[in-house]
Amino acid sequence: MKILDWYILKRYLGTFILMLLLFVPIGIIVNLAEKIDKILENEVPFIEVAAYYLDFTIYFANLLFPLFLFLSVIWFTSKLANNTEIIAFLSSGVSFWRFLRPYMIGATIVCIGALVMSMYLAPNASKGFNEFKYQYLKKGAEVKETSDVYRQINDDEYIYASNFQPKSKSARNFTLEHFEGNKLTFKLSASRLQYNEADSTYTLSNFDKRIIGEEGDQIFHERTLDTILPFEFDELTPVTYIAETLNYNELNDFIDQEARRGSGNMNRYLVVAYKRWSLPVSAFILTIIAVAVSSIKRRGGMGVNLALGISLAFIFIFFDKVFGTLAEQSTFSPLIAVWFPNVSFGILAIYLLFNAKR
Repeated sequence: MKILDWYILKRYLGTFILMLLLFVPIGIIVNLAEKIDKILENEVPFIEVAAYYLDFTIYFANLLFPLFLFLSVIWFTSKLANNTEIIAFLSSGVSFWRFLRPYMIGATIVCIGALVMSMYLAPNASKGFNEFKYQYLKKGAEVKETSDVYRQINDDEYIYASNFQPKSKSARNFTLEHFEGNKLTFKLSASRLQYNEADSTYTLSNFDKRIIGEEGDQIFHERTLDTILPFEFDELTPVTYIAETLNYNELNDFIDQEARRGSGNMNRYLVVAYKRWSLPVSAFILTIIAVAVSSIKRRGGMGVNLALGISLAFIFIFFDKVFGTLAEQSTFSPLIAVWFPNVSFGILAIYLLFNAKR
């Protein structure tokens, strides 16, 4: 690797790390100032607060790393342009594409690091971050689906409950239907279901069992019945943020399982899964845009480049949030929603790059 590559690569990575070191503490201070009253009110132990802000650091850095990367590239590339260093590089016979090489190497390093973080480190941090938030900062907030819970628990059986209470481990208007092929063979129903943690059994109140026969149905009734059912109570309604807390392999298994169960939150889970790949890829797109915007020496100096860069960065984040929320709350395709910002900004990157080259 030549001197030019090392020079730019060191500034690329160094400025990006510096940007993280500057903004992450600011994020921690702002968050602490906002949450300090509830932390003191709930008398949260210091060790748990420290663990929370360690998780917050990873969570925050993973969430906003495209913005930090974009601003860092614009910052140091604008300085190169203002010092006429870019003109000197290109005047020495270095092509614009060759000038881009160390940027792409840097983007590859950041992309790999972001990929590892989003697949394995950020999920663990997200778990601690969300558990702390709902335990101490948002007590009583509903984080599970509780109304009209419908699930396929295996290949042949489906369950339904009109009202589901995770805290008391109970459900009302519970039914279980067993199919053989497309034929319903029997149906269980109860006005109330209660899970017994001591022996992992279920108590069914006002229990009815209807066996479907070719010559007539058989109906059995019990006031109460203790029995074993083929599902784990806590797995029926996972917390809304569960996908964020699972690593790559766990998330794939979880999505397959929830798809079989007919979960109504599939789009939410798929958005999280697709973002694990799309955000690291954005490192390349945002790097190209940042170089194209800031490699030209402008009359207004570095301030014009930073203003333009910040505007583009916030538009990217706006698209990412809006389309992600749209997919989570509707039937809009999660794949299109997650990759639309990358595709649209990728087209913009190509356009700006060729203009900058000319």
